[in-house]
Amino acid sequence: MILFDHDDDKPREECGVFGIYGNPEASLYAALGLHALQHRGQEACGITTYDGKRFPSERHMGLVGEHFGGDLRTRLPGYAAIGHNRYSTQGRPMLRNIQPIFADLSFGGFAVAHNGNLTNARELRHQLVRDGAIFQSTMDTEVILHLVARSPKPRFMDRLVDALQQIEGGYALVGLTGKKLIGARDPIGLRPLVIGKLGTAYVLASETCALDIIGAQFVREVENGEMVVITDEGIESIRAFPPRASSPCIFEYVYFARPDSIVQGRSIYEVRRRMGHQLAAETPADADVIVPVPDSGVPAALGFSEASGIPFGMGIIRNHYVGRTFIQPTQIGRQAAISKKHSPNRAVLEGKRVILVDDSIVRGNTSKKIVQMVREAGAKEVHLRSASPPIVNPDFYGIDMAAKSELFAAIHTHEEMVAELKVDSLGFLSVPGLYKAIGEPVRNNMQPQFADHCFTGDYPTPLVDHQHDESDKERQLSLLDDT
Repeated sequence: MILFDHDDDKPREECGVFGIYGNPEASLYAALGLHALQHRGQEACGITTYDGKRFPSERHMGLVGEHFGGDLRTRLPGYAAIGHNRYSTQGRPMLRNIQPIFADLSFGGFAVAHNGNLTNARELRHQLVRDGAIFQSTMDTEVILHLVARSPKPRFMDRLVDALQQIEGGYALVGLTGKKLIGARDPIGLRPLVIGKLGTAYVLASETCALDIIGAQFVREVENGEMVVITDEGIESIRAFPPRASSPCIFEYVYFARPDSIVQGRSIYEVRRRMGHQLAAETPADADVIVPVPDSGVPAALGFSEASGIPFGMGIIRNHYVGRTFIQPTQIGRQAAISKKHSPNRAVLEGKRVILVDDSIVRGNTSKKIVQMVREAGAKEVHLRSASPPIVNPDFYGIDMAAKSELFAAIHTHEEMVAELKVDSLGFLSVPGLYKAIGEPVRNNMQPQFADHCFTGDYPTPLVDHQHDESDKERQLSLLDDT
């Protein structure tokens, strides 16, 4: 019997952020909110509060439930708090790279946490270091802190706007001062951020599931390019950027968001079920049973079953009492837990023609193990279906995805993938099919409704640091040629 770790071959989440202002149990609500957002990052977590005088803070490696409980209100008192779940996409996994980060600036204390990735962080960091800045971490979040500290603007909010206008990339940011809770979203809304209300308190969170867990009412999404400022007087909206069309990350629908979250007014669960409907229409196969690759493949597999009329069966059983090992920082750590995660349900698979439905295929390594496992459990045929298009380009906005040279669909033809995976057939959802499932039947090539660059190569913002890397490679190759 083969047991394996499926999550090792998934796009790795960016991070999750949470903020609350106006409740004396702010730290408790922040911990609950982060617990609901645990799927967005399991490497580390942190909470910073404000109690009227100080900014108590705790940051830990590991899961929220391991560290934030019991006497939390005593340890982290205050009526306002921000929190962060981390999976490192910029900066190595270490204590000094855990958010929120805090600094005493000329106008007072400022704590900040963000979800996403700045595509010009390295260039800005080099400039700041040349100008005398001293960095305590390797996170791109600290770049924002230094830009705020060094801004010549007289007012804090003007300094923050000045800082955000210098950065490129995708981010959802929460910040805390002695008087304000701040939320900000990048100009095209790549990373998500929503506003909630809990009694008289305001809440900010990456997803609506974090509002649900604390009983907060959903108010609205923070719009792309918008900054919201929450004080004792209420909430104010600031437009920090010229108007641009929204282009949120399409992977929120494919994989990242929790199925019970609502994104842009759409149920994630229903969208994924419609992806399965569309996948069945585009890539049919004769089979006896539809089997999801748990857990993220379940809604699409249900949709495939509904549309095709082929029965649904749980042919792979997941052990939910094991952490998601892809979040571990080393390959050795991930492989050490491979034998703990999934096992085949022979009663569903034996003697059957099986259609396996997964949400995506990244490196292909785990897909090979899945297919092998299902065949060894007695499946007569194995047909693999991906409820997203082929991933052929890496992400630079906060998804820790493989380099292009490691992306399975980028380095193999369709026929090569079938042979490598040892499947009877292989099918992917098309890009138009994905848009249709989301509710946008036409992809506008002039301005895509979503950031779908992993499928199309159409990156929505300048990739400053990456372009510099490519230029350096070309320069080195040129030097080699000259010699």
